[in-house]
Amino acid sequence: MQVLPSQAMGYDRAITVFSPDGRILQIEYAKKAVSAGAMALGIIYKDGVLLMSDRRITEKLLIAESVKKIAQLDDHIISTFAGYTMDARILVKRMRVFAQQHKLTYGEETDVEGVIKNISDLAQAYTQYSGIRPFGISFLLAGIDKKGSQLIMTEPSGIYMQYYAKAIGTGATEATKTLEKRWKEGMKLEDAKKLAVDVFREVLDKEFSIERLEAAIVTKDGIQKLNLEN
Repeated sequence: MQVLPSQAMGYDRAITVFSPDGRILQIEYAKKAVSAGAMALGIIYKDGVLLMSDRRITEKLLIAESVKKIAQLDDHIISTFAGYTMDARILVKRMRVFAQQHKLTYGEETDVEGVIKNISDLAQAYTQYSGIRPFGISFLLAGIDKKGSQLIMTEPSGIYMQYYAKAIGTGATEATKTLEKRWKEGMKLEDAKKLAVDVFREVLDKEFSIERLEAAIVTKDGIQKLNLEN
């Protein structure tokens, strides 16, 4: 059955309605919001995981350090995102609370996938009920636990996947191709940092500046913010 334009409009007005070809259009719109967000990427290297994000400085008088794209969730987990900042702020708070509750309840730190499962369950719940919308956000979570170095990406639909290196947001397709060509197992931090900066330089082109970038690493010794200007 062919869907007329007037009929098709109804399928994207409610999260609980499937289109005739089996799609939930509000989730697809949320993914579009992610793909339009400032790019972020993660790279697993020999001793840990590197996260780097574009702060997308759009005003000359804006203080770059006031735009925070990388958040610490626990002593061994950090996150970055692409999509709506206001959604990220709320979900970061939820992940921090979950990590602290786990530590108080069980006397040990949660693993990275435990945090991912909790927030992905919430994201999936927001795809089922009318009167709400999906979160327009994808996260990259990086951490060190008993399984070693972890880099996991979430999607607005509630699914998550693990990667050696991954980019999300504007230019992610181009960035992923570069990561696939140049990522190597056991690479050193300096090599991972250079790769990440090169990816942003390729994607941002004439708009590239080192001040736009925020970076941090997580290793077995903890979390460290990186100064990319040195």
